[in-house]
Amino acid sequence: MERSLEGRTALVTGSTSGIGRGIALAFAQAGAKILLHGLGAPGQVDRVRAELAEITGGEVAYSAADLSDAREVRKMCAQAEEVLGHVDILVNNAGIQFTSPVDEFPEEKWDQIIAINLSSAFHATAALLPGMKKAGWGRIINIASAHGLVASPNKVAYVAAKHGIVGMTKVVALETARGTGVTCNAICPGFVRTPLAEAQVEPIAKREGISAEAALTEHLLRPMASRRWVEVEEVAQMALYICGPHTASLTGEILSLDGGWTAA
Repeated sequence: MERSLEGRTALVTGSTSGIGRGIALAFAQAGAKILLHGLGAPGQVDRVRAELAEITGGEVAYSAADLSDAREVRKMCAQAEEVLGHVDILVNNAGIQFTSPVDEFPEEKWDQIIAINLSSAFHATAALLPGMKKAGWGRIINIASAHGLVASPNKVAYVAAKHGIVGMTKVVALETARGTGVTCNAICPGFVRTPLAEAQVEPIAKREGISAEAALTEHLLRPMASRRWVEVEEVAQMALYICGPHTASLTGEILSLDGGWTAA
């Protein structure tokens, strides 16, 4: 693989599994040093750290910051700048989900989802942007969702947070467009093949009395014209492209990767 990020550094939130892990691995393979962040059993975290260490040839720093706490987000960013020397790339990826009708949606779940899926991205961006401006180069990538552009029932907090991420992306892009060397873009995937997403298939099959394949293509993936999963590697490669050498004018973009979900 081309070492297009040689000498660069990155903080990827929610990178101990799923999309974040895929992005962290792709960045490491391209030569970047990574601060890993996320939750998970110690064994799982250790395995991901070992994966990255094997690629980078050095110890991989880790943060278990609670992104629902603004102070911990800022502390994580300070740790990243201290350990890495500076942060060139910020990927705001971490997120959680909960489904319920609006009038039954628990207040604490609303607060938690908005804090982790939206507010943490603001706090991390605000904390690391001064260093990027000083360095004259930076890439901020917000992992939004097709739900940053369209809505689905029973996902009020998630949809609101992802729409907020899209709006924040545009504001940051406008504020950094002249003379900073910093860009800000959002990636909006459809359903991505991760263990958490795949776990939704069997309950649908049992509820509807149909095969797992029918549950996947006719129910879970129904909004996507392609009727296929978005692969983690597809998201990771798009993130890698955004950080590449020919993307100085790519900013404020909302990049759909959704199998045609939002084309209709």
